[in-house]
Amino acid sequence: MARILLIVGGGIAAFKASELIRLLRKGGHSVTPVLTAGGAHFVTPMTLAALAESPVYTSLWDLKDETEMGHIQLSRAADLVLVCPATADLLARMAAGIADDLATTLLLATDKPVVVAPAMNVRMWLHQATQANVATLKARGVRVIEPVDGEMACGEYGPGRLPEPAEILQHLTLAPRSPFVPSEVGGRSERVSTSLDTNWDLSGRHILVTAGPTHEPIDPVRVIANRSSGKQGFAIAAAAARAGARVTLIAGPVALPTPAGVARIDVETADQMLAAVEGALPCDAAILVAAVADWKVAPSPTKLKKSAGPPQLAFAANPDILATLAQHPLRPRLLVGFAAETENLLANAAAKREAKEADWIVANDVLGDVMGSSHNHVHLVTAFGAEDWQHAPKDEVARRLVARIAQELAPE
Repeated sequence: MARILLIVGGGIAAFKASELIRLLRKGGHSVTPVLTAGGAHFVTPMTLAALAESPVYTSLWDLKDETEMGHIQLSRAADLVLVCPATADLLARMAAGIADDLATTLLLATDKPVVVAPAMNVRMWLHQATQANVATLKARGVRVIEPVDGEMACGEYGPGRLPEPAEILQHLTLAPRSPFVPSEVGGRSERVSTSLDTNWDLSGRHILVTAGPTHEPIDPVRVIANRSSGKQGFAIAAAAARAGARVTLIAGPVALPTPAGVARIDVETADQMLAAVEGALPCDAAILVAAVADWKVAPSPTKLKKSAGPPQLAFAANPDILATLAQHPLRPRLLVGFAAETENLLANAAAKREAKEADWIVANDVLGDVMGSSHNHVHLVTAFGAEDWQHAPKDEVARRLVARIAQELAPE
């Protein structure tokens, strides 16, 4: 359970703080609300107190608390300080180091991670002053949940809307913190306990992701293909971009929109995917999610006619992208492969990790409706054993994997 200090800024988006508290409490986390003078115009202390089951703090001049240096205690007792919504004025005061009320004093006194979720008029958000303040805060280690496009209360449209509470919660990634207990890969796997963790910053990192199937042509109209939808790979690319990474997504033939902030390269065959992967190097981590066809044929230049009977196809092996990358002079610091299995899941995944010399393998049992589904049940297989991540939405699997990658790539 994490302890969240929630600072509620002014603006119409303050009403979403109530739902955010409800979701955090539902997830087992404690919430201590701090309501600014501006926020109190849009939501009442009584509402926040009832939802948080905690006192709501509004003033720096509470004599009892300040006798005990209450603002210091508040700022240090939390595991995370979340500012939601963060107005342009509040961002400016944070960037300038002003401490003229309870909220800004807490922010200046805290030694814990700080996350801000800005919300304001589109022109205010895009103004050079606001962008400079945001850049300053990011440089100091403050994590910024970018506002989304949408219609404003003032009637204008553009970036500046506060994301929905459920989406904000997704940015506060549930990531493993406790030590991993290794187990025999061929047997049971250990479940790792989790707590709220926002230390998944990938700023300055280059992350390479492959996703989707490959299509190997048989003739001008037929291909060798598989059922991969690309959803898991695209979710991982999106999560890495939200974590601040420069992301290159190499996608097989899928009809999925490009995630925000991601550079996409479309390919069709395994040979094309390998060339694109090598062309994207160097990178800090490569996550090879794509279901690359194992075999290809020499395609016929004309359509094979049914009347001629079943064609005699001469199969040849496709390049092994994971194994090639493991031996590459520009091998990524972290190399992650995927293993889609229908039997002996952990044993096959462990064997693949060793044979391909990958650092991690994400293994999943693809019997059933996993391919094309929005959910996945994976195991993370490392040199120390296997972790069972349980059945979850693919977006959550992506966030968890990106959090682990950020921990792995973090400076010592």
